[in-house]
Amino acid sequence: MNRRTPPRPVNIEEQFPELRPWRRETVRLHPRPGRPSSHDSSVGGPLLWPQDEPWPVCDGEHYDRDTQEPYEGEVKLVPVVQLHRTHAPDAPFPSGHDLLQVLWCPYDHGELLCPLPRVYWRDSRDVHKVGRTPSPHAEASEKYIPDPCAVHPEQVSEYPRADLPPDLYDLLSERFDRMERETGWGYEYHLSAAPGIKIGGYPGWTQDPVWPECGWCEQTMDHLLTVSSWEYGGTEWRTWLPVEDRPSAGEEPWHCERARTAQNPAGLMLADAGGIYIFECRSCPDRPTDHWFDCS
Repeated sequence: MNRRTPPRPVNIEEQFPELRPWRRETVRLHPRPGRPSSHDSSVGGPLLWPQDEPWPVCDGEHYDRDTQEPYEGEVKLVPVVQLHRTHAPDAPFPSGHDLLQVLWCPYDHGELLCPLPRVYWRDSRDVHKVGRTPSPHAEASEKYIPDPCAVHPEQVSEYPRADLPPDLYDLLSERFDRMERETGWGYEYHLSAAPGIKIGGYPGWTQDPVWPECGWCEQTMDHLLTVSSWEYGGTEWRTWLPVEDRPSAGEEPWHCERARTAQNPAGLMLADAGGIYIFECRSCPDRPTDHWFDCS
């Protein structure tokens, strides 16, 4: 079943032409519980990993999520996202690559205290024999290990929320408030940046934006992927919950099984409903990556 975000209830660029230059395209992955194979695009599913390529491990310093006690020993990374280019044809895949694979270590790391992600790009035609995806580390928190989900990619347009420049916000804030009074639609939660797990577009910040700089060329990195705990929160569901998952008229989403399933399909909980934002430098040939984490 496809997933379709409802049409925007307000024509953003007609109401706020100043936002037109800030429009970006994102691909919402819309994960839903399933049994994806290693050949499928997925969240938390098995990967198309070459049999003769060692499975990546984290041998750095990592800590138990609940106790913050250090865990000694190497840990196999767990699959987070696998995405074929056919499901996101406008995404910035490197030349000669048609498969994005993102894994992370399911323990806390560094000052941010979050899983440590790694990004792999590959040409799926080079994978002739597929290796087995290992089981996750037994002692790792289940809240850091996404449940297997099929994905239903959908491209949507979005506009900056936390990334809206202060001077532009000052210019538009009174009109935002008037629109909300007259229509009930708030720019920040209903009309700006899409929530959930997505590739491209704007990060799904919970707090103030932090855009990493490339350690090589010192340029600001590009947003590659947001991995959020939830697909929607608060009143976001009113405009961002797909048509196929919406409650009946007059019904609240928490009273509707399909809407509840859509909120946290992968079973993730990154601290207090937070998100991990993965960035890459597209100016450097090897496309180095970095990440940031925030939560409520």
